[in-house]
Amino acid sequence: MKIAVLPGDGIGTEIVAEAIRVLDVLDLPFEMESALVGGAAYEAHGHPLPDATLKLAKDADAVLFGAVGDWKYDKLDRPLRPEQAILGLRKNLGLFANFRPAICYEQLVDASSLKPELIAGLDILIIRELTGDIYFGQPRGRRTAVDGHFPGAEEAFDTMRYSRPEVERIARVAFEAARKRSKRVTSVDKANVLETFQFWKDIVTEVGKEYPDVELDHMYVDNAAMQLVKAPKKFDVIVTGNMFGDILSDEAAMLTGSIGMLPSASLNSTNQGLYEPSHGSAPDIAGKGVANPLATILSAAMMLRFSLNQPEAADRIESAVKSVLASGLRTGDIWSEDTKRVGTREMGDAVVAAITKKTITG
Repeated sequence: MKIAVLPGDGIGTEIVAEAIRVLDVLDLPFEMESALVGGAAYEAHGHPLPDATLKLAKDADAVLFGAVGDWKYDKLDRPLRPEQAILGLRKNLGLFANFRPAICYEQLVDASSLKPELIAGLDILIIRELTGDIYFGQPRGRRTAVDGHFPGAEEAFDTMRYSRPEVERIARVAFEAARKRSKRVTSVDKANVLETFQFWKDIVTEVGKEYPDVELDHMYVDNAAMQLVKAPKKFDVIVTGNMFGDILSDEAAMLTGSIGMLPSASLNSTNQGLYEPSHGSAPDIAGKGVANPLATILSAAMMLRFSLNQPEAADRIESAVKSVLASGLRTGDIWSEDTKRVGTREMGDAVVAAITKKTITG
């Protein structure tokens, strides 16, 4: 089982280090190889996704990814910015299906900004189409307007587009996932305004007929955003496009108390996947040893389950995380006065100890 390890920037190196420690104690035949990506790769090689890094990722069974980005790179030309690395990996590996679970652990109900009765027991899976939509659509750029409200003025434009195969395959991923859960899919669109998403809605409806055992409903994205904070437990599986999924999955993350708790998986048609925490590189706290590594550790569990066919090992990690939370240990983002605040390394120590059934003292 070959794993490409791409820690990236900011807190990426710290949180990935803890995930690797957790994987190491599972005593499985992993082959891990690390490479630079993002801002770190730009500094060393002049590009956020060097050819050697991309080759390593392509040759691996799975990619364990930290985070990329730093404010100091914001003035670079767009193709050289750290964030282009993750877009490049998605495109070159064909990672079209993004899984973002939003689970509220029993021990963290009070960490959410919503009332406990709204989020206790929350378990949503957001499936985001990842390689199409306005992020990748062509043409795009800047030009002088020849029509519109201000002819002759400078303007910028991006193109929202989806093809039938793109919508069909992500819809099937959602319906298959729902079959293993509560058998409910909510397709989120903006069909009342956008032709692209009327097309999306029509195709999802067609695919839904192949799954008569799964309940399908449709919801406009603005209403979905509202319902996520009004009645989040009404959702089971949400499937949506790239841009809407980007926004809604971050909103859902905060329902659980902290984005630092949420893993993600991005898969292609062969289940090769990239696994990363849902949060960013957080350069403001990088190097301080206070970042929450649990989202990355849980991403490693998803990697074991989806790409490496090791579901029992994934269960061990997830059970260990629950045990650590039950013991009252918390990083700063989920800390409360009746719990014990620990740092990145201490949280990793605790998960390792829970897996190996050792007791940490001192």
